Amino acid sequence: MHVLAGVLVDGAGRLLIAQRPPGKHLAGMWEFPGGKREAGETPTDALLRELDEELGIAADPLSFEALIRIPWAYGERTMLLEAMCVRAWSGEPRALEASALAWWDPRHIDAAQLAPADRPILAAMRLPAHYPITPVDEAPDGVVSALRAALARGERLLQLRLPGQSHAVTRQIAASLKDELRRFGATLLLNGDVEGAMALGEGFGVHLRTAQLHALTARPLPFEQRVGASCHDAGELALASRLGCDFATLSPVQPTNSHPGAEPMGWPRFARLAEAASLPVYALGGVGPGDVAEARLHAAQGVAGITGFV
Repeated sequence: MHVLAGVLVDGAGRLLIAQRPPGKHLAGMWEFPGGKREAGETPTDALLRELDEELGIAADPLSFEALIRIPWAYGERTMLLEAMCVRAWSGEPRALEASALAWWDPRHIDAAQLAPADRPILAAMRLPAHYPITPVDEAPDGVVSALRAALARGERLLQLRLPGQSHAVTRQIAASLKDELRRFGATLLLNGDVEGAMALGEGFGVHLRTAQLHALTARPLPFEQRVGASCHDAGELALASRLGCDFATLSPVQPTNSHPGAEPMGWPRFARLAEAASLPVYALGGVGPGDVAEARLHAAQGVAGITGFV
């Protein structure tokens, strides 16, 4: 079943969500409006029809922007959920089939209230195109300066990874940035340190190591705190999705100096894995800020890395 979802974005950057009516599967939960693609329809035609039927609006197909494709299963029922941003339409959206409609700033939508398949759509809307990671050989003072500079130039999602330092030192560095993170509306993820992220609270998250994916049985933090995961193949991407991670990194895409023995997957294989994943995926390994356009062409949320980012 191919399902289209329209993410309507108004002039203030708010997103429209609709509440599923009584008697329907997942009644009472919220979702992005849309519905099933009928035989013979293009995805664009299907979304235009669904938005007319559900909201009474005439969307402008020239404003459609591909966002993410999510393979999903509700029990035995499988589907491909394809989400598109919709930035122009005529008419005022009305709840013709939903119980209610609501406009929300994406930062304030409670992901726990969304239908599970719609949570990756919200994550994709919230996540930026860059995911900088701190250099492993930088001294603590240098790391703080680098992170502050990254925040000042517009980076809003960063990973603090210092394998040579203790959790206590890493947490102290993270805590020193709390005011800046709040001021910029940014998030700092601690590498592998679930307990540290939980203690630091708002503005902090965790980036799970691959071994943690295999050890955990549930999402380790509440939805208000972001969870990323390091993945290298389809099985690990599936684990990250089942745990409810907000996103994953997939590596290595290209040859890297840090892992000279690792075989790069190249863009075609990256695209196949990212398209089959049920969460946003960042390209990692041998890529830099200048590779965003290439990454987006290959189903990535964006690019992650050290060189050129921090």
